[in-house]
Amino acid sequence: MIERALERLIFVSRWLMVPFHLGLIGVLVVLLVNFARELWGMLPKVAELSETDVILMALSLLDVTLVASLVLMMVFSGYENFVSRLDTGLGERPTWMGTLDFSGIKLKLIGSIVAISGIDLLKKFMNIEQADKTDMMWLVVTHMAFVVSGVLLALMDYLTERAKKLHDEY
Repeated sequence: MIERALERLIFVSRWLMVPFHLGLIGVLVVLLVNFARELWGMLPKVAELSETDVILMALSLLDVTLVASLVLMMVFSGYENFVSRLDTGLGERPTWMGTLDFSGIKLKLIGSIVAISGIDLLKKFMNIEQADKTDMMWLVVTHMAFVVSGVLLALMDYLTERAKKLHDEY
């Protein structure tokens, strides 16, 4: 009886994750406000922007969009993987929902981080004449660390899956 009560408590404790997901929804609101502020700030100047400025503006907005997409993916996948299946009754489930396991979330997370880092690096390269060379070096080093981490995570997942298949064959 004690074991059953303990297991029930452990199982129900997954609901403690809900405030984290609600907090991430709050982060989406903050990102939306930031996106709107950046876009609104650029609109009055749009006629006088150079091509480089337009590209930098687009990269900034893309950066915020990627982060927001990552947060939304983490909210959906994290909730479905660790709390409960989302049953909205709306019938509008994205095709990837319910298919991302922890390994998939991890790879998408590092992939998004690499993309965001790459965008930041590209923004700096667009204004390389004003960039501090030491800062540029550290941005490249950091970006490469993210890339290597992503490759190593993918390799670990590949090796784990391969080991499972070999184990299942025997």
